[in-house]
Amino acid sequence: MSFSSDVLAGLAQSPKSIPCIWLYDRRGSELFEQITVLPEYYPTRTEATLLAGLVDEVAAYVGTGACLIELGSGSSIKTRLLLRAMPSLSTYVPMDISAEYLHDVAGHLRQDFPSLQVVPLAADFTQPFSLPPAIDAASVPRLGFFPGSTLGNFAPAQATALLSNFAHTLGQGAYLLIGIDTTDNPSLLLPAYNDASGVTAAFNLNMLTRINRELGGTFTLENFSHVACFDDKQRRIEMHLICEHSHQVHVLGQAFDFRSGESIHTENAFKYSASAFTHMAQAAGWACIRSWRDPGATGFTVFLARCESAQSGPSSAITDISLPE
Repeated sequence: MSFSSDVLAGLAQSPKSIPCIWLYDRRGSELFEQITVLPEYYPTRTEATLLAGLVDEVAAYVGTGACLIELGSGSSIKTRLLLRAMPSLSTYVPMDISAEYLHDVAGHLRQDFPSLQVVPLAADFTQPFSLPPAIDAASVPRLGFFPGSTLGNFAPAQATALLSNFAHTLGQGAYLLIGIDTTDNPSLLLPAYNDASGVTAAFNLNMLTRINRELGGTFTLENFSHVACFDDKQRRIEMHLICEHSHQVHVLGQAFDFRSGESIHTENAFKYSASAFTHMAQAAGWACIRSWRDPGATGFTVFLARCESAQSGPSSAITDISLPE
């Protein structure tokens, strides 16, 4: 799907919804990096602390000369912890949907790590993808890196299919280092997605700015407000843009009516338990071989998994999955 088709389809349906991946244009990526250093946003600093203590053990599992593939790299800040602590890495493949932002980051990494081969890959990891040919042909150990609890943006069946596609691309014997936010405490979650300084609100509203810029939209940002709420039954944070009053908006020449109080659902952040994640990983061909859990209030956990059974092709067949509590 393309940005335009997702937006048009999402605004035409009821309730309205646009996939969260389109939050990440260049400006969206910059705003998200600002979110990660906010005092309310615990996942980034918690995960970074865990990574600093586990990297030597991960390096021992993976071995020398490995290729590190980061799935949705952003600014690669946490990756620098791995790059500094794993000097035996041969190649780093940062992958991101925002090509302009990605190549800026890759340029800085080449300067800071001159002996490391940096091969950026502009692609959407939510779709089947291939590694760059030279990397795909190389017979070296592979370590996938999927930090930030990004898996939580996907419902269980989608998350399992995504892990299955990672297994297909990285290959049997590859490792995956992945961060999972297991927190279900609203007192921690709600401030993290609704910060007092309004950066998360700006990040969410930037979706409308992007629609105006790229698709000829007529959104007035003052007509919408950012709302984050926690659904305890589904264990997920939901982000919405709430219409303040009834009006009409045009996108690519098509008209869309908004009622007062109507929502555009822009993101989910599922908070999977450790057992739920392990169950999904096993269904996708990954065996969890080690985990590191935050001993504090958050329970954020980093898992190391090994690909035991890579499918012959990308997965799209998983339609439902029952998770343990």
